[in-house]
Amino acid sequence: MIQDIQAAIPLGFFLAFMIGPVFFVLIETSATKGFRAAVAFDIGVILADIIFIGVAYFSSFQLLENLSNYPGLYVFGGTILAVYGLIVFLKKPKPTDLKAQLSSAFRPNYVELFVKGFLLNFINVGVLIFWLGIIIVTGPSLENDINRFYVFFGTLVLVYFITDVFKIALAKQLKKQLTPVIIIKIKKILGLVLIICGLVLLTKGFLPKDQLNPQTIIEDIRE
Repeated sequence: MIQDIQAAIPLGFFLAFMIGPVFFVLIETSATKGFRAAVAFDIGVILADIIFIGVAYFSSFQLLENLSNYPGLYVFGGTILAVYGLIVFLKKPKPTDLKAQLSSAFRPNYVELFVKGFLLNFINVGVLIFWLGIIIVTGPSLENDINRFYVFFGTLVLVYFITDVFKIALAKQLKKQLTPVIIIKIKKILGLVLIICGLVLLTKGFLPKDQLNPQTIIEDIRE
């Protein structure tokens, strides 16, 4: 059990710094809306990850094979992500809303942020494939023991979340430097990042089937 915990800790730390749409939205949420808002968003993200891990564990290679046969899932998720990014980029916040957001009396909608985090992670099929690959790669070393699986992935997710909390705390310090103009610029940049991530995911849906081969994905993860 100890060796499983030791193996999970560096992986959980590494996952917290993987660059993707969730990473940027988490930092933006902390900087503009505060610590608690970002934690609520992150809990939604973590819940989606836990669901993906559960689905991946009970489906394993067969689901990975099926996903390679349905590239339309990439197109669907990528389109939603790109459209959401476009909305964020084009939306013009009201000056009064920006000033209220910077006010110490500002109270964000935590439930809405939780749902936002969950959905933003859940629509990304690439996240599910990533967890499938991790389980297929680590399964033999865990001897397919369900108890060791709980320990390994429980530790991984916990370290991932704790690292995110530190990231959130650091990003929160930026709020003191924010002005309405800077917030608008941050949202524009965030919108562009989400559009790019959505287009990358969408592009995967048009790749030849052999480039979505499960064996290739697993080999890439091992490297």
